[in-house]
Amino acid sequence: MPFKHVPAALLAAVLFVGPAVAQKGDIQIDHAWSRAAMAGRTGVVFLTINDTGKPDRLVKVASPVAENAELHETIDDHGVMKMRLVAGLAVEPGKPVTLEPGAHHIMLMNLKQALMPGQTVPVTLTFERAGEIKVSAVVEKAGAPGMTMDHGSMGGMQMDTMHH
Repeated sequence: MPFKHVPAALLAAVLFVGPAVAQKGDIQIDHAWSRAAMAGRTGVVFLTINDTGKPDRLVKVASPVAENAELHETIDDHGVMKMRLVAGLAVEPGKPVTLEPGAHHIMLMNLKQALMPGQTVPVTLTFERAGEIKVSAVVEKAGAPGMTMDHGSMGGMQMDTMHH
């Protein structure tokens, strides 16, 4: 039966059966998720990286739903929460690295489409050793649990000013 005849609610329920997991070689990506966001604005992706082999390094992120994707970290600069670009992120065996609100995360700059709850966002992670790993992040509602500074409400303008 073609998917066009399956109710959207049923398809969404099927997508939520298990956590988003992707694996290549010694690198496994778990619990990839994003927050809902409007087209033209900034989105964010969170996930956990597990390395079961030799040390590796996440060196690039990309997504076809955004003009640009970047690896960022949130820092406390004298009481002001700021985000800065990170060139790469080391991963080591037995030490899971979690990209989460208030820490490292993937920013999706100038979204080409809205990210709606229940959809998935394709993201490609490039590692020095493991190469490219494609993962689908499940979109949660805009106010999905996180830190007190909500990236979903920041909008593109404030983020863009931090990059110039």
